[in-house]
Amino acid sequence: MKNILLLSLICLTLFACKDTKKKNNTEKNTAVAQAEIHQELYGSWVGDFLDAGSEEYEGDYDYIKKLNIIIKKITKDTVIAQSIVSGNNRPLFGKMSEDGSKITFILDEPGTHKYDGRFEIELVGDTLKGKWNAYKTELKWPEKEYKLIKRQFVYNPNLMLPTEANYVDWNDHKFVEKLDTLEDGKVDTAAMDFYRSASDQIFKLNASAHLLKEQDLKNLRKLDLQILKNTIFARHGYAFKKDTYRQFFDPVEWYIPISSNVDDQLTSIENKNIKLIDRFTKYAEDNYDTFGR
Repeated sequence: MKNILLLSLICLTLFACKDTKKKNNTEKNTAVAQAEIHQELYGSWVGDFLDAGSEEYEGDYDYIKKLNIIIKKITKDTVIAQSIVSGNNRPLFGKMSEDGSKITFILDEPGTHKYDGRFEIELVGDTLKGKWNAYKTELKWPEKEYKLIKRQFVYNPNLMLPTEANYVDWNDHKFVEKLDTLEDGKVDTAAMDFYRSASDQIFKLNASAHLLKEQDLKNLRKLDLQILKNTIFARHGYAFKKDTYRQFFDPVEWYIPISSNVDDQLTSIENKNIKLIDRFTKYAEDNYDTFGR
């Protein structure tokens, strides 16, 4: 009988110790969880992503790249965010520092992509300013600069491309050689690049707000159709990977890259128009012309 009582007491003691340990661990985990701070900084910060020291783009492929840094969580020891640029959607982790009224961030991309790097950011008034440096310093442009303004993404089916821009696909061209006979009878060879361009119909047709008809599309160029379709995706904040489309949409003020997949956001009108546009794109042709750079 004494042995049974002793065994019972031992069991009760072990259970009590286990419950106390569990309670202590729960209290410890609760204490470790930090309160979120500076939630007014949460959201999208959007601006141009430029080569360090450059005020504007230069060359065929160095057009403006749009950067969106989405701040999701800030605590005393941790910052969780996301970077979207050139169609690349990367998680960011780092820390925030406060020195009086000065707030700075160090945010790192994972390092698993060849274009990953570190963002060094300072909050100046209502702007995030800073530099990004690639982990791989052998890249052609290892350092970028940016000035980002806090902006909220809102879908608007009535947004249109600005009419003052020149919509030429600098990524697709034909190289043509021409023979010219000079006055002295000699033959000179002239080489010219021909690029495909869009017509003004891209400013008149809205594939998000209106149901398009076959007669709207039958005389359009292939690039017209591609721009009309991808303007739908741009309105939903699709992050374009293809250079052809990024050169058109990244410089547009209203465009905010927010997602790598917006298929479930498309409206009934947009889905119907995309099917019609795709049907015409399959057989459409492009015009090529010469343009000064």
